[in-house]
Amino acid sequence: MTENTNNLRGKVLSGLFWKALENGGVQLVQLVISLILARLLGPERYGTISLLLVFIAIANVFIQTGFQTSLIQKRQVDDLDYSSVFFLSLGVAAALYAVIFAGAPAVAIFYHDPELNPMLRVLALMIFFGAVVSVQTAIVSRKMEFRKMCIASLLATCLSGIAGVIGAYKGLGTWALVVQQLGNQFLLMVFLWVLVGWKPERKFSMERVKTLFSYGWKLMCSSLIDTVYNNLYTMVIGKIYQKDVVGYYNRGNQFPQLIVNNLAASIQAVMLPAFSASQEDKARMKAMVRRSIVTSAFVVFPMMAGLIAVAKPLISIILTEEWLPCVPFLQIMCVAYAMWPIHIANLQAINALGRSDIFLKLEIVKKVLGLLVLAVSIPFGIYVMVWLKAATDFVGTIINAYPNKKLLDYSFTEQWKDVLPALILSVIMGAAVYSIQFVIHNNWLLLISQIAAGVVIYASLSWLFKIESFRYLIGVVKGFRKK
Repeated sequence: MTENTNNLRGKVLSGLFWKALENGGVQLVQLVISLILARLLGPERYGTISLLLVFIAIANVFIQTGFQTSLIQKRQVDDLDYSSVFFLSLGVAAALYAVIFAGAPAVAIFYHDPELNPMLRVLALMIFFGAVVSVQTAIVSRKMEFRKMCIASLLATCLSGIAGVIGAYKGLGTWALVVQQLGNQFLLMVFLWVLVGWKPERKFSMERVKTLFSYGWKLMCSSLIDTVYNNLYTMVIGKIYQKDVVGYYNRGNQFPQLIVNNLAASIQAVMLPAFSASQEDKARMKAMVRRSIVTSAFVVFPMMAGLIAVAKPLISIILTEEWLPCVPFLQIMCVAYAMWPIHIANLQAINALGRSDIFLKLEIVKKVLGLLVLAVSIPFGIYVMVWLKAATDFVGTIINAYPNKKLLDYSFTEQWKDVLPALILSVIMGAAVYSIQFVIHNNWLLLISQIAAGVVIYASLSWLFKIESFRYLIGVVKGFRKK
């Protein structure tokens, strides 16, 4: 193994560690804060903020996706590139804010809630902070300095969370959630400004922007399609049903999303620059993609199976029985999110190879399919809608993997052979953990017993059947301990 290969592997492992720590720490803090706020505010107010965040998420696509990924993927980047994107992003943010400000009354009328108008106008200020953060994130990603992002994210999450809880105790209602969301993005921008140390220069190059845009516009369109589609369920549910149902759906979605985003975001942030650095060596890149898929599936599959099994006692304990209607949504979304490691690794490989055209085509195919499924499922009720969404996500895994059969000689069939052992062990473990509820009826004792049994069963089966990913992770942990 060459020195460059060793250095890249070290950077990747270090980056994954800090990115996982960032996401894990942030998600843990956010979970604790959201649980406190959920008890204080209830499902309806969470449904309200979920609707508002849909519009912010869509606006952020125009700022935080195409150019940010282009800055990471481009071989040589300098301050002129960063500064040009910085000023362009602020200009786009101003235009988007004007659109949201003007359209906020129409949103309030559509959802029959006058409060949405001022809340959306205030919350949309996040767009300006996101424009700055996007450039800072690109710099951190290129240098693989994820430790700085970890520190900034944790500080921003803790302080904004405290502000949100104080606001809820003071009786601000949904506005407490607005304070939390807005404060988090503002503080993240400030802390990164200090830690990253980069400041924009007073220069702008349209030629550089055009070069970055030629690659990034396809990713931006892909992300826009994906964001609108993923939030479409929240928008449709909010229109057809009461806001408390939106709260149940989004809360059920939050738990598996928390787990998978922690891992998937770490893989996405670290593996894109790593894949990009190896794009000329297809055999090496295939090995990296395979390692990403196999290892993440080995971790995610049992987590999703276990979460399905412990859903009811978990929600009863941490959110109270008021939130039990979110349990079916949680279990269904676990099935959907289990596929995300395969989604992410395949798409990042395509991005790293510079094939954003393929990426865009894949997103169009998947979303057209998803929209058709959504339209068909609406008359049959919310549970059919969500189940068919999970099924569509599985089909999307096949679609994402298809191009890599040609690009990397790594087919969907080969990928599934790689992850099948982890899937089988996870199903066995999940069934065993679920059955414990028929013996133990106290929620606390049941949850503790289920978690302990799940860890022991999965680890024992992995050791007994000599699962390769199990031995690999043990080796990685030992390697970190020696450093």
